[in-house]
Amino acid sequence: MAGAIIENMSTKKLCIVGGILLVFQIIAFLVGGLIGPTTAVSYMSVKCVDARKNHHKTKWLMPWGPNQCDKIRDIEEAIPREIEANDIVFSVHIPLPSMEMSPWFQFMLLILQLDIAFKLNNQIRENAEVSMDVSLAYRDDAFGEWTEMAHERVPRKLKCTFTSPKTPEHEGRYYECDVLPFMEIGSVAHKFYLLNIRLPVNEKKKINVGIGEIKDIRLVGIHQNGGFTKVWFAMKTFLTPSIFIIMVWYWRRITMMSRPPVLLEKVIFALGISMTFINIPVEWFSIGFDWTWMLLFGDIRQGIFYAMLLSFWIIFCGEHMMDQHERNHIAGYWKQVGPIAVGSFCLFIFDMCERGVQLTNPFYSIWTTDVGTELAMAFIIVAGICLCLYFLFLCFMVFQVFRNISGKQSSLPAMSKVRRLHYEGLIFRFKFLMLITLACAAMTVIFFIVSQVTEGHWKWGGVTVQVNSAFFTGIYGMWNLYVFALMFLYAPSHKNYGEDQSNGMPLPCKSREDCALFVSELYQELFSTSKYSFINDNAASGI
Repeated sequence: MAGAIIENMSTKKLCIVGGILLVFQIIAFLVGGLIGPTTAVSYMSVKCVDARKNHHKTKWLMPWGPNQCDKIRDIEEAIPREIEANDIVFSVHIPLPSMEMSPWFQFMLLILQLDIAFKLNNQIRENAEVSMDVSLAYRDDAFGEWTEMAHERVPRKLKCTFTSPKTPEHEGRYYECDVLPFMEIGSVAHKFYLLNIRLPVNEKKKINVGIGEIKDIRLVGIHQNGGFTKVWFAMKTFLTPSIFIIMVWYWRRITMMSRPPVLLEKVIFALGISMTFINIPVEWFSIGFDWTWMLLFGDIRQGIFYAMLLSFWIIFCGEHMMDQHERNHIAGYWKQVGPIAVGSFCLFIFDMCERGVQLTNPFYSIWTTDVGTELAMAFIIVAGICLCLYFLFLCFMVFQVFRNISGKQSSLPAMSKVRRLHYEGLIFRFKFLMLITLACAAMTVIFFIVSQVTEGHWKWGGVTVQVNSAFFTGIYGMWNLYVFALMFLYAPSHKNYGEDQSNGMPLPCKSREDCALFVSELYQELFSTSKYSFINDNAASGI
């Protein structure tokens, strides 16, 4: 990385660049802080009666409207009317009356809440499982025909507790049950959705036996806010050309040099490619196309970027620490990069087992079965172990680099002024970049924790700041600015190396090539763990 802009830029100019990036960072947080990222809507199911003998033939039961179904208010009403449990259909229309869904909502997540009453003769047994026959349909005309989208048997394990004594006087009180994941689709391409949920009972096969008396089914629908989606798309549309242009400019400067690119330059370029890949606003197409795989595609893009970012940190530290014969070879980092690859692969497999299957079955969840839960936990644990190993390696390498720098600093007073200024500049700029990196990582962790423990918004006077939304746009903008700064500061400088830019003192070289070689030797000598001592000042080309 000899002759990079960061090595030739004065402290004043470096602070100016940092100030400009800080302004853009504040704007990124403010843009998202005024609009909530998601909207949650509660839906109460309507109990419809399907008295047909053959339930296998599809019949869509509407909870309201001109073609609404034959309804009952509660389960007790079904007894005098001789309505069996298999004839009751819990119907949910999405969205609520007089409203429409929109492609700007991007995704739809449904969470299930069962209202189960306590009965002495129908208690919830241990490890009880409710089995639902669920049909999902859609239409784009309020009076059109429904088109089936999915039809699946959906099992869910009940986790309920009854806090009162199980005595006759407490019959009718409700269990406290955990919410259950129900459905997730990766696009909202249609205006209206309809869910018909049946609870078929078969005592011989022990289906829906010992699950208590289910009074009602409630759903909570979560989708992305349309206003936030537009802000998110606008950010991606703005940042994509910004990162792409700086990436092309950076690589053009690398290729103009007489030497081939070194490893650190290649890794920075690869980081720019991964950032560009995650920035490309392909989500615009989801407004016009029913692309249910967008959530999975987004996870893959984020995984590639973060894997590349973690690899860059390792190689960045290693290139400032290793001996010359171990530099510039990716094979020298297999111990540190290996855990990143293994952890990323485990998380990819986990995501494919969850959202990959949901492409064909939106009601699937890997957590609903014992085998699936164990498999998911295994992947997550292995990924967590790999992440811990990575951070141990990273912390050790950062410690080694700073220890080497401290050792070199003791020799600075014996050097000539020009050589000392070069060393001091390199030390300052390396520490500066390390501190910025730690600050970015710390802000990511802090904002993630804050977004989880707060109510999602803060009120300052008459202004409401959406914390979760600010987290998404702020962190996303922060890593874009980080990559932008890397490619700008570590691009080869166009300045003439025949003169020290910071103090106007001549360097011990005449041509640009000689000066580049001189700076390269300084850079390698500073961050090398070699046992060789510094070159004697009197022998350093006349200094």
